[in-house]
Amino acid sequence: MDIGVISVRYARALLKSATDAKIEDAVYTEMQQLAKSYADVPQLRFTIDNPMLSKDNKEALLLTAAGKNPSELTKAFIQLVLKEDREGVMQFIANSYVTLYRQQKNVIRGRLITAAAVSPATEQKMRQMVESKTNGTVEFETEVNPEIIGGFILEYDSYRMDASVKSKLNSILTQLRK
Repeated sequence: MDIGVISVRYARALLKSATDAKIEDAVYTEMQQLAKSYADVPQLRFTIDNPMLSKDNKEALLLTAAGKNPSELTKAFIQLVLKEDREGVMQFIANSYVTLYRQQKNVIRGRLITAAAVSPATEQKMRQMVESKTNGTVEFETEVNPEIIGGFILEYDSYRMDASVKSKLNSILTQLRK
């Protein structure tokens, strides 16, 4: 079977169970943390895939990677994944859960890139603007990149607004070269 199909099936089942138990937000945070752990520590995947490592050690490792105090549902789910020998797709399951949760809750990821740090009030205004345009909740991330010189770059969904000084200067330079 295909890894994508397997991971989505497990993620759907976890999301349904979490929604029924009304803890889908907590499980979302845990799956985000688990996915982040896989991304931050590439050795985690190799360790989990190691057939010499006992299921108990794999379970302890995955629970630690999921956060400080994982919910009982997450604990039971990890045990199920290990029992079914699907630990090799756990990273994909976590990512699939995050994607499915965002679809279900209409959560859009947004990013604001500025040359200097912005005030929380400015960040909140940008978040509200994106939320009003998308009719959803926005997970907003800010980034400081001095290379854009000034202005900002706003990205969400498939939309990108580049109001940076660097892009304006590049545009003028392109015009002058013609």
